[in-house]
Amino acid sequence: MVETKKIALYIVVVFVLYTIINSPDRAAEMVEVGFEGISSAAQGVGEFMTELVN
Repeated sequence: MVETKKIALYIVVVFVLYTIINSPDRAAEMVEVGFEGISSAAQGVGEFMTELVN
């Protein structure tokens, strides 16, 4: 089972590197979308906590 996880991890790493090398603009867009999602999720949690306190 550990061997399978290592192989899957290597495949994912190779795919990410391949994507970054062949299409850096697209990879940058993906990272930007990911950070925007994390930011909006954190903002939602902050708003929830603010409303909870009030």
